[in-house]
Amino acid sequence: MRNRKIMLVTLLSLTMIYAELLAQKKGSASVSDVLEATSEMHLTGYLGGKLEESIANRILAQDVERLIEPFKVENRNETRMWQSEFWGKWFTSAVLAYKYHPSAQLKQVLDKAVKGLLATQTPDGYIGNYAVSHRLEQWDIWGRKYCMLGLLSYYDLTKDEKSLVGASRIADNLINDLNKKDGIIVTKGNYKGMAASSVLEPICLLYNYTGNKKYLEFAERIVQQWETPEGPQLLSKADKNVSERFPKPKNWYSPEQGQKAYEMMSCYEGLLELYRITGNNDYLKAVKDTWENIRNTEINIVGSGASTEMWFGGKAKQNIPVHHYQETCVTVTWIKLTEQLLKLTGEVKYSDEVELSYYNALLGSLSSHGAVWAKYTPLNGQRLSGSEQCGMGMNCCEASGPRGLFNLPMHIIMKSKDGIQVNYFAAGTYKLHAPKKQVITLNQQTEYPKNGKVELKISVTKPEDMEVSIRIPNWSKETKVSVNNELITCLPGSNVKIKRVWKTGDKISLELDMRGRIIETGTDMHSAAIMYGPIVLARDSRFEGAGIESVMKPVLSKPGFVTLTALPANSGDDYLRFKADFIPESYAEDAKGPLSLMLCDYASAGNNELKSYFKVWFPLLFNPRGN
Repeated sequence: MRNRKIMLVTLLSLTMIYAELLAQKKGSASVSDVLEATSEMHLTGYLGGKLEESIANRILAQDVERLIEPFKVENRNETRMWQSEFWGKWFTSAVLAYKYHPSAQLKQVLDKAVKGLLATQTPDGYIGNYAVSHRLEQWDIWGRKYCMLGLLSYYDLTKDEKSLVGASRIADNLINDLNKKDGIIVTKGNYKGMAASSVLEPICLLYNYTGNKKYLEFAERIVQQWETPEGPQLLSKADKNVSERFPKPKNWYSPEQGQKAYEMMSCYEGLLELYRITGNNDYLKAVKDTWENIRNTEINIVGSGASTEMWFGGKAKQNIPVHHYQETCVTVTWIKLTEQLLKLTGEVKYSDEVELSYYNALLGSLSSHGAVWAKYTPLNGQRLSGSEQCGMGMNCCEASGPRGLFNLPMHIIMKSKDGIQVNYFAAGTYKLHAPKKQVITLNQQTEYPKNGKVELKISVTKPEDMEVSIRIPNWSKETKVSVNNELITCLPGSNVKIKRVWKTGDKISLELDMRGRIIETGTDMHSAAIMYGPIVLARDSRFEGAGIESVMKPVLSKPGFVTLTALPANSGDDYLRFKADFIPESYAEDAKGPLSLMLCDYASAGNNELKSYFKVWFPLLFNPRGN
């Protein structure tokens, strides 16, 4: 009898919420993105292979029932752990994978996952795994956030009203739970309330989907609370170094820790959603200022950062051994935040940073077969798997990694107001709508980044006058761009905009500057590294044995550049291999050499069954004479 009453109350509640949603209009945005994601694309080559491996060996291989198990009423006894994030991280990855490569098998998995999660929702709207007496504590709100993000991604994909109702009920329950306490979200959980208040993102999305002003009011209230003494002060401290916004805490993982990298960027992702709704330029400025600071003080040569998950001024320290360096969750969130700014602005600096992170830090944390993600990936050392968390058979980074991997395809070529914009170079076919609504197909033919040659072939139903904008990476100092063999002037670090009447058969050709570049860093300990296009190169003990610790100075072909000779890569071991000349420390009066050493791409270095040691930074000898 009691269960029947609960079911009737739940049904009545659902009916009322559903009617309310149908009666509302969607929230209107004050700011539109300048770039719109591609809805249909198919990648081949290197990246296409990585994506397909991840779908087969990570997305579809997941035991979904295990992700749902903690949410069941009989298991709601948690007081401090974060099991409730895993379903949402995996699910949002799976939705992105489906958008990239729709299949009946994956759709069936998505349907089952949503049905299973919604079946755990109790009459009060709660979906989570915390004991009643411990709700709102530790990672409870964080887990609710990921459930909402997952359900909303499913609604965006399918327009299934049950998932939207389910997400709305989670949000309503959260607001009610907070109001029953003290209404303050920034004092709930750890890290100056950043984990809890990062729920700002799905709350803003809920407003967009429903038009219900209570969600917009809640979103504004969250941001107001950021600026209280207990809060993370993400607006007022946006001009401060992210590693120095608050004193070093006595307890590293605690409410007083204000430098938590992943959670901080998650809050700023939500702030961008609120900016789109309100048009408040203070919000956009805070995100841009913080992004610049992160790039300038934290992001290392392979495109990530953070030590023990916190910002620490790491860019200046990247050539020394760093404890628990560049968590994959940090890498993924940096990519996601940067892609948001790319959509809003179309600026090259954002796509440059995403490309760097994607090819190096992100792919470097992924196993060669696409099933396992490392939790931490050093610049010098070994690439090792992370430990299991929360009894879930995986850790947070294995759940989150594919969110970064499948984030890129839809942003490779995007629609703009005046035409299309090419942000990244990857072999494949891309379809999107031109300004006059006809479908335009672009075929990218390239082996990039093995070399710098790219061809884009255009196909349209009828000729159309529009603009094709193409990113010229900042590192490509000598670039050739041509349309039907006619050279076009371009500058590094900018979008070359080509406006003309485009017709089927038109061809855009690029030759990017792939010369080996020397990158130097350090003060007390000076070091050098080598890059090839967007790819960071590394020494690997597979090639040198114990010699990897030997001191080697790269031989320059001209200031800032080194000659790289391409070598065949062993299938399954490395993506890229080169040899370059170095001068070894000979401990004699006269320098010996040069000596040729083999290098491979950072993502492949140590990424093998041998777990070989690798080294990105070459320590340079100190010479008091200065030469």
